[in-house]
Amino acid sequence: MKKVIALLMAAAMTATALVGCGGSSDSSSKASSDAAGSGDWTYIEQKGDFVIGITYFEPMNYLDETGELTGFETEFATKVCEEMGVTPKFQKIDWDSKEVELNAKTIDCIWNGLTITDERKENMGISTPYMENKQVMVVKADKADDFSADKALTGDVTVVAEKKSAGEDVAKGDEFFAAANYVSVDSQAKALLEVKSGTADVAIIDYVMSIGTLKDGSDYGDLTVVEDMSFAPEQYGIAIRKDSTETLEKLNEAIQKVADNGELEQIAEKYNLKDLLLVEKSK
Repeated sequence: MKKVIALLMAAAMTATALVGCGGSSDSSSKASSDAAGSGDWTYIEQKGDFVIGITYFEPMNYLDETGELTGFETEFATKVCEEMGVTPKFQKIDWDSKEVELNAKTIDCIWNGLTITDERKENMGISTPYMENKQVMVVKADKADDFSADKALTGDVTVVAEKKSAGEDVAKGDEFFAAANYVSVDSQAKALLEVKSGTADVAIIDYVMSIGTLKDGSDYGDLTVVEDMSFAPEQYGIAIRKDSTETLEKLNEAIQKVADNGELEQIAEKYNLKDLLLVEKSK
């Protein structure tokens, strides 16, 4: 009888222990769930920095003659981060892998002349549009007369654009380029180099980039934008992880504050981009 009672008590204790473990596991799972549910902004705020994925292209993000990172986006992002209370940390990325890096949390945003598209709005959170842009054709200045809107390109013309960019969308989708030989490259800067070296005839790049790059005395002073021809009017935005509602609110609020205090306009004017701004001061 005593043995039976002892066995029953042992079984009861084991059951209690198992229930206790299950309760602890449930609590732990709930805690993990609560932590995940606290959102992307908590993660960013706790680590204290905002990792900004960029590529180098003037006038947005580029290295000056001293090797320091500068540019419109660099200065704009720095001011916005000040308003958000986080430290900007700029990280060069492969543009082709930008969404992978964002979702893997190696970066917290993509802030580098990112064109807003319906597909990107489905896959990422996108900020208030802050600048307008378009795609333009860049050719050697002494050959500019060979290109006109009423003369579609032929198969002996090589066109280059950055892979997975708005320029590539134009090269692949616009009838004007249908017969041309298209080659993708890994950056807009590389596209310009291809034209400069003569290995390509046309580069399709952001109009914004042409403002900062194709200047007299620059490395690309012998290149020019084909006048009266532009494609795919677009707007720039900043991309963050999908459904990061609080981060997006903080970001948009900070953008508006930088516009309201006049700093956004000052930065844009410095880089000859003032006329392209979309964010206006609050009334």
